[in-house]
Amino acid sequence: MEEVRPPTPGRVRFGVFEVDLRAGELRKHGTKIKLQEQPFQILQILLEHPGEVVTREALRQRIWPSDTFVDFDHGLNNGVKRLREALCDSAEMPRYVETLPRRGYRFIASVEGANGNSETKTVTILGELSETAVEKPIRHRRFLVPTLATVVGVSAVLLFVLVFGRGEFADTLVRKPVPAVIHSVAVLPFENLSEDPAQQLLSDGMTDALITDLAQISSLKVVSRTSVLRYKKTDKSLPEIARELSVDGIVEGTVQHSGDRIRITAQLIQASTDKHLWANSYDRGAQEVLGLESEMARAIASQIRSTLTRDEETRLARARPVNLQAFEDYLQGKYHLAQAGEVQYSRGKQPVMESELQKARDFFQKAIVADPDYAQPYVGIAATWHDGSVARGDTLRQQAALEQALRLDPNLAEAHVALADLAYLRNWNWTVAEAEFKRALNLNPNSSEAHFDYSGYLESMGRFDEGMTEFLRAQELDPGSYTPMPNPFFTRRQYQKAIEMDRADIARHAYGFEPHWDLAANYQALGLHDGAVREWAECMRILGYDQLAQEMQQALNAGGYKAALAIWTKTLEAERARGENVPAFVLALGYTHLGDKDRAFAWLETAYQERDPALQCLRVEPTWDELRSDPRFPDMLRRVGLSH
Repeated sequence: MEEVRPPTPGRVRFGVFEVDLRAGELRKHGTKIKLQEQPFQILQILLEHPGEVVTREALRQRIWPSDTFVDFDHGLNNGVKRLREALCDSAEMPRYVETLPRRGYRFIASVEGANGNSETKTVTILGELSETAVEKPIRHRRFLVPTLATVVGVSAVLLFVLVFGRGEFADTLVRKPVPAVIHSVAVLPFENLSEDPAQQLLSDGMTDALITDLAQISSLKVVSRTSVLRYKKTDKSLPEIARELSVDGIVEGTVQHSGDRIRITAQLIQASTDKHLWANSYDRGAQEVLGLESEMARAIASQIRSTLTRDEETRLARARPVNLQAFEDYLQGKYHLAQAGEVQYSRGKQPVMESELQKARDFFQKAIVADPDYAQPYVGIAATWHDGSVARGDTLRQQAALEQALRLDPNLAEAHVALADLAYLRNWNWTVAEAEFKRALNLNPNSSEAHFDYSGYLESMGRFDEGMTEFLRAQELDPGSYTPMPNPFFTRRQYQKAIEMDRADIARHAYGFEPHWDLAANYQALGLHDGAVREWAECMRILGYDQLAQEMQQALNAGGYKAALAIWTKTLEAERARGENVPAFVLALGYTHLGDKDRAFAWLETAYQERDPALQCLRVEPTWDELRSDPRFPDMLRRVGLSH
């Protein structure tokens, strides 16, 4: 085919779909389906030539003219993929769009009304006749005679083999297709097809829900959401993404919310071959929104021959439906909680943080009102109190919310992780913390958060080998994550390795001030004091203390390391007095490095009274080496519960 003819106006119907060529719309059962411009153009061209092979070159000339600078191969492959998603079609078992490798595509379904009349054009593909003839549909009956004879002959041979044949050839013919064996998957962010951009939160929430359900399958490695988020609207191919995440399979899909209905399409792709293994479409009412995520997880598990334990099967089957309004309120609460976290230590942002935390609580409470038996909003409420004041009873509020979540759903892994963190970071109840971490990992072995936090717990206990095992598992599940603070190589005094990791995080602009803080600690431990001051100053700049950052650099140039450290510590002490969120342990750290032990212990005592989460590292962190010989230090370890 040398040239593709211009479009013919009118309406075209095939299967349950109708295409309005004038309006540029695709509808299924009368409901409009969002389809981007290039995938729609591909569909339009294929519909103009049903049964014919439309070559890749012809599509390029029509959609990507020669004067357009674009990655044509990627654009075409992505366009066809999006078209198949909209049609719920599969490359391996196509109902509508067939791929002719290295040549082009052919529309193989019956097409009705291409010219606006009631004429039906039915295309039946009986086989490829030759390199040339395959470019056009079968148009004359004389071609049917040898084709039908061939079919009859081949059928007779197959019948003979199936009835009388024995051995490998016969077994191959009758054997059912063997499902693909996939040991690891990544669920890419689902695409929002709704007209309202605000529905993006719903798409992200559905992605998270599916990841959570799949992550409960112990025989399957599931990459965490933080690692897949960076592939939202990416131009990378699926094999590229799979290589970067070290997975065998990719799940991707779309979400469309209209009225009280939710429509989700999902497909599972074998990453190495880009082969579609499974695809399905779900159209459900608002009350069933989360129940179908478990249904999808079970379907995917069966396709990849993943073995579910009896408990895992029971948990997935028992997933209760959640009111859509409650789910959307819960997602809004998580959004505002994340916004609060973004400004937690930023100068002048404490009112903003408190406002965002209150908005989060309000949305979580609305979710509970809409669905009183919904457990996750209670975990959200608990998170809004996690860094709150012990004096105000915020840790007690957190404990109460988590206990209520577990009353509603005893198998909610994220509630057990949060309870473990509360016991470990705020209450210093080490026995309860480990039991809760183990329970969370039993329920969700793919929780990178649980592995990371449990790693930190084990490090605090001095159980370094176990801690490293958990740390490496967490990194495997979440390769895009930031190294926890303190870096496990820092606590092992392997400073160069820790520095390499911190520099890598900084190079990819990850996680704000935190890698700079960790890098400063490693420089300090190595005696690279100027480098440590520069990194602490960079932390201050990122957090909005621009003037302090400049003063630290000026003091470093004029008076050296101690002068810069004195400016830093005394200024932050004054900022805390004015109401800024400066943790007590930061001031204890500053005075420790200045050699002022009395002030260092005074601020450690304040950190103890406030139950500062940083104190969990007292036993192992090199930061406090200068204080260890002082008799006040073992007493502090004893009171925190770390003396053994």
